[in-house]
Amino acid sequence: MKINKQKLQIAMANKCMSTDDLVRLSGVSRISISKYLSGMRNPRPKALGKIAKALDVPVEKLIDMEEGD
Repeated sequence: MKINKQKLQIAMANKCMSTDDLVRLSGVSRISISKYLSGMRNPRPKALGKIAKALDVPVEKLIDMEEGD
């Protein structure tokens, strides 16, 4: 699964959430969140689930859906 950094930023903006807020609510490290936001790294399913739960959105709203997935 490839996280879409723009979708992640939009979800954060919709919740008026900063990176610090997302770190606190998701339990995912600041370093990892920063790498996801910069596009340097993709989260593992568990971390992606934690982020989606913190943002109150389905995982599908944060990833790029590709043919054949």
